[in-house]
Amino acid sequence: MSAAAGPGTVDGVKLDRPARRAFLAVHVVASAGWLGLSAGLLALGLAANTTGSAATLEAAVRSMRLFADWLLLPVALLTLVSGLVLALGTPWGLARHRWVWTKFWLTLATTTATAFALRPGVNEAVAAVSAGGPLPDGGDVLFGPVVSLSAYVFMTVISVLKPWGLTRRGRRLRQAARKETPAEPARV
Repeated sequence: MSAAAGPGTVDGVKLDRPARRAFLAVHVVASAGWLGLSAGLLALGLAANTTGSAATLEAAVRSMRLFADWLLLPVALLTLVSGLVLALGTPWGLARHRWVWTKFWLTLATTTATAFALRPGVNEAVAAVSAGGPLPDGGDVLFGPVVSLSAYVFMTVISVLKPWGLTRRGRRLRQAARKETPAEPARV
């Protein structure tokens, strides 16, 4: 990281090119992993809801638990942290562009939902099925993966398209930067 003032700095610290590329690679891989894990959870949730076999039901919800307990939350947190570092250490900023701001809040919301809704729901399903009972509520193991997969696909699309322009804060910062930059004399 190098010291510099201006856009893309936090207290004068700006990511240099190798650091930015490393964080970008980590962010993209973690985000793609989160998307893939959600697709896998959805497939397992569908299998749990549609199977007539008790063994398949138990295997599906136990696999969901493995994904949810060991993989999903660390990948979600890695995505959130790497995204924050990129936003705060690059000219994109956290609250300068609407698409970055939207991704931040969606990532925060889905990470929270993973920790406090999806994981407990999967754990309850495993407990019920392991005790020999039926799946308590099939929607519980489908709703979380459907919502999260939809959110991650949406975030991927806006990461590519970068729609909506600047936020009010971003417009203010851009205008302030233009006022600070002295005009160059005309060349003759």
